[in-house]
Formats: sequence, structure tokens, C-alpha cells
Amino acid sequence: MVFGPIIVKAGTSKERKTGSWRTGKKPHFLHEKCIGCGLCELICPEDCISGEGKNTYVADLDYCKGCGLCVDVCPVNDAEMQEEE
Repeated sequence: MVFGPIIVKAGTSKERKTGSWRTGKKPHFLHEKCIGCGLCELICPEDCISGEGKNTYVADLDYCKGCGLCVDVCPVNDAEMQEEE
């Protein structure tokens, strides 16, 4: 698996609560096969994913834009994008 550059500093969503204009989908972490690698947290351009090991990662939907990078990068497919309710 090859990864591109990782954003070191989050974008501006923490200042503006950009989750209100999400793409119509949101990440859902299944907490079944997570190995605690932290790639989802590292790849998030808005720094809205947090966790402390296996099966603990969650997205703060007040700031998540729904880009899906966290789901795409998961090596064990333990996350999926869900339609907004």
C-alpha cells in the first residue's frame, strides 16, 4: 500500500464546524476488525478522528466533511461510508 503526503496541520473545520455541509455521507467505524494502526486519524485532513487503539476510533461529525479518506485508507476495511439520516 502506498500513501501520499499526510497533512500535518488540520484544516479550518475546527474553527468553523464544517460538518454542516458534509457530502451526504458520513464515516462509520465498525469496531470489529480494527488493528489500531491509526491511519484513519493520520489521513484525516480536518483532524476530526480520534482514538486510542483497537476498536476505539470515531469521527467528530461536527467537523467531518465526508471525504471518505479514513474509510479508503483502512487496511482491514473496518469503516464504511453511510448515508446521512
